[in-house]
Amino acid sequence: MKIKKTKFKNLIVIKHKRNVDKRGSLRETYIKKKINWDNFLLEYATTSKKNVLRGLHFQYKNQQAKLVTVLKGKILDVVVDLRKNSKTFGKHYSIILSEKNCTSLYIPRGFAHGYYSYDKLNIIYYKLSDYYKPQYENGIIWNDKKLGIKWPNKKPILSKKDVKFGSLANFSENFKGL
Repeated sequence: MKIKKTKFKNLIVIKHKRNVDKRGSLRETYIKKKINWDNFLLEYATTSKKNVLRGLHFQYKNQQAKLVTVLKGKILDVVVDLRKNSKTFGKHYSIILSEKNCTSLYIPRGFAHGYYSYDKLNIIYYKLSDYYKPQYENGIIWNDKKLGIKWPNKKPILSKKDVKFGSLANFSENFKGL
C-alpha cells in the first residue's frame, strides 16, 4: 500500500497492492495502522450504471470524511474543497478509481464529493466517519462553469435531487464554507 499526498491538505490517494492468480484477485482496501486518519464508523456500497453522475454532495453538519474504493468498474471521482480558509477553497480534484488500478481516495471533512460511472456496472465501497443525515445534506450543481470540471459526458444520468443543487457562488453566499 502506497500513500500519496495531493496539493489539497489531507486529501490522499492510496495505491493498493493487487495479488492476482488464476482464481481471481485479492487486495487489502484498509489497514488501520497505515490509514488511521479517522475513526470510521459506517461502511456502505453503491452500484451505478454507465453514464450515472452522483453529486456533488456534502453535509453541512455531521460532515463526513470518506475513504472511497471501486470494487468493480471505473469512475471519475471528483471532490471540491469547501473548507473555510483553505488555500484550495472552491478548487476541484479529480482522479480515476477502478478495480484495475486498485486506487482509493481518502476525502477529509469539508469537501463536496461526486463521481461519474464509466462501466455498465460500477460498485463503489465507502468507509465513512459519520452517519448520513439527510436533513443536513446539500450539494453543488455538477456542471457549475466556475468549477471547470471536465466531465466525460455532457448529459449524464442524474437524480432529481442532484439537478436542483445550486452553484459554488450560492454555496459561498449561504454557508461561507464548511
